[in-house]
Amino acid sequence: VQLQAFGGGLVENGGTLRLSCIASGRTFSNYAVGWFRQAPGQERDFVAAINWNGETDYEASVVGRFTISRDNPKKTVYLQMNSLKPGDTAVYYCAAYWNFKTVASVTPGEYDYWGRGTKITVSS
Repeated sequence: VQLQAFGGGLVENGGTLRLSCIASGRTFSNYAVGWFRQAPGQERDFVAAINWNGETDYEASVVGRFTISRDNPKKTVYLQMNSLKPGDTAVYYCAAYWNFKTVASVTPGEYDYWGRGTKITVSS
């Protein structure tokens, strides 16, 4: 599976962005897909994930602001980000792994495939 992330950019405090993660290769519908972010000098942190069964999970600080969704025929996962804050500034990565469990992992090490990051800067 190859992943490509799109949609980053510069946005004002309170603004919105939508990231897209487009997959190519094997059947996508059986994979869990997650979004992670890494700020300068920080570790790569979990943001959101969507499992093969549509179950979603979010990091606490983005609940109510970010929404993850998937379109399996298009092999695309989206991250709609509303009410962006300067603290959301980071490079965002999408990742995937074959998951037979009913819950997707929030741990970066569980994900086998990674796309190149897309940078988001939220100005104050």
